Order: sequence, then structure tokens, then C-alpha cells
Amino acid sequence: MFSPIKNTKVYEQVIAQIKDMIDKGILKKGDKLPSERNLVQQLMVSRASIREALRALEVIGLIECRQGEGNYIKTSFQDNLFEPLSIMFMLEGSDPEAIWELRKIMEVEAAGLASKRITCEQLSQLKEITEKFMNCGDENINAEIDKQFHYKISECSGNVLIFNILKTVSTLVDHFIVDARKLILAHKENKEILFNQHNEIYLSMEKHSSAGARKAMREHLDFANKYMKKEN
Repeated sequence: MFSPIKNTKVYEQVIAQIKDMIDKGILKKGDKLPSERNLVQQLMVSRASIREALRALEVIGLIECRQGEGNYIKTSFQDNLFEPLSIMFMLEGSDPEAIWELRKIMEVEAAGLASKRITCEQLSQLKEITEKFMNCGDENINAEIDKQFHYKISECSGNVLIFNILKTVSTLVDHFIVDARKLILAHKENKEILFNQHNEIYLSMEKHSSAGARKAMREHLDFANKYMKKEN
């Protein structure tokens, strides 16, 4: 299972072996790692080196230590990615334009993929979300519906990387959506425009039109960004 280690910086090589086993599919999300004693015997290194490696893996968010149970490969990694990204974003000046650019790059393509891969069940769920827009007068609820709509499309893309990256930056994106809606809906006629834009995206999904979905999503994001630019 593991290979004995004899070189320097032992804990780094312990980490490398565990990562290699994940890459080969030997270890998967949620799997329990061997006990410290077992790792010491298999790798032929000191318990101190094993503990140092496990601490490092926990810090980078690859494993989690469950008191009294042992060490497990984590099943979710979104929080691990979000913290450094959010700190970096704040240090860089929190430019809303950067969020819009990220969303445009990710969500336009996600819409194109989703239009081809969306299932009947997912299409039904997206239709239900879309219809909620015109039936709810509470803007706080509508902002939540808006978020659900965009995350559902990224999920329907079938690309786990796109979905998880967008979920990773969800706090940044959520603030963008809420702020944009406040500015857009300062003009009452824009409520229907927003609904029509979301509905157009949905209809493209229903037709499985990749080009139509990309175009509709691009126009929707450009519309929202136009109001964010006016504010700034």
C-alpha cells in the first residue's frame, strides 16, 4: 500500500504518497486513513514525522481529524478554497468588476454546457425557480431565488470544477447579485426585464440551445454590470 521512506524531509514524502494514492483512486473522498501506528509501520518513519504530515494535510484542508475516530479524506473542499480567495480579493481592493469578469467567464460557458446536459428533472427544477420570480413581491426572497437560479445552471453544466469554483466564491458572487438587484430595481420597469432575461435563459435550456443559452446569459450579466458601473 505504502512504500518505505528513507530520504530527508520525511513528512513531505508522506504527504506526496498520500496525494499519489488519491490521484490513483486508491484513496477517495470520505475514506479513513490508516492509524498513526499503521502508517509508522508501513512507511518505516517516526511517529513525529507522521503527525507532522497529518497536521500539514489538515491545514491545507485535505484531511479532517475526527476526535476518537481517526483521520479522513475530506468530502468537501469549498471552504478551503474560499478563505484564501476571499482574503486575496479583499487585499486587492474588492473590485466588483473583477467579480463580474469571473462570472462572465464561468457562467456563460456553464450555461452553454448546461443547455446540452440538463436533465428533465433539472429542467423542471429550473422552471420552478424561474416562475418564482414574478410570483414573489419580497425582494429579499427574490435575491435568494436569483442565486438559486445561477447555481442551478452551474450544477446542470455537469462540470464539477465549474460548479465548485462558483460555490467557492459564492459569498463574493452573492453580494454582487444583491447589490446589482438593488441598483437595477430602483427602476420599477426593470423587474419585468430581469424576469424576461432569466426566462430567456430557461427557454434556451428547454430548447437545448447552447448558442442561445450563452447569448442570453451574456446579455443578462452585461445588463447587471451596466448598473454596477453606474454606481461606481
